[in-house]
Amino acid sequence: MGFQVIKENGVTVVAVEGQLIVGNRQELKQKVLEELENGERKFVVDFDQTGYIDSSGLGVLVSLSKKIREQGGELRLANLNEDLRTLFELTKLDTLFKIADSRSEALQGL
Repeated sequence: MGFQVIKENGVTVVAVEGQLIVGNRQELKQKVLEELENGERKFVVDFDQTGYIDSSGLGVLVSLSKKIREQGGELRLANLNEDLRTLFELTKLDTLFKIADSRSEALQGL
């Protein structure tokens, strides 16, 4: 379980492996904020290897999205499984985030 940060076509991609929960949300926040401080403005969080996100995980995504937008950047999400997509729809967060079916789709036009 953890986070893998890679650069792909000038975009910072953070792959979430395992769950995004209260125990590891700070680690995700730290990694993204470090990249933001280093001048990165385009982010994709890839949930291909993620089965569960708790409310604190959703909260950190919302706060990161706000911070990135304030800096003139964009945060997109990719590869949400059916359960996670339903979670984003029920919480209306699908209106806040651009959600792509794949990493390559998320990277298009970013």
